[in-house]
Amino acid sequence: QVQLVESGGGLVQAGASLRLSCVASGRTFSRSAMGWFRQAPGKEREFVAAVNWDTVYSDSVKGRFTISRDNAKNTLYLQMNSLKPEDTAVYYCAGRSYYCSDYRCQIANEYDYWGQGTQVTVSS
Repeated sequence: QVQLVESGGGLVQAGASLRLSCVASGRTFSRSAMGWFRQAPGKEREFVAAVNWDTVYSDSVKGRFTISRDNAKNTLYLQMNSLKPEDTAVYYCAGRSYYCSDYRCQIANEYDYWGQGTQVTVSS
């Protein structure tokens, strides 16, 4: 059984940093894409970042967030700097069975596995 478990969320002030982690178990994702999505209240789930054979970011987080992974630990990270109130959302880790193009990696339905999410709240 594949599980993705996120951690690292919390309440911070604008301008602060947080690092989210996602530990995967049940299979390795070293040869497939993984990503982060987020969902704010009343809004649809949106793409944040993905790591494939390269990395891809949404325009809203580019330059502030960094996605990375440690294949030895089967763990995905999202370093979030210069946080803004509009970054407030539940952040979800997602894993795919295979690699994907930069375009397809931004589509939630392209992912096969999802974590339960971790809340990030940024106060102004």
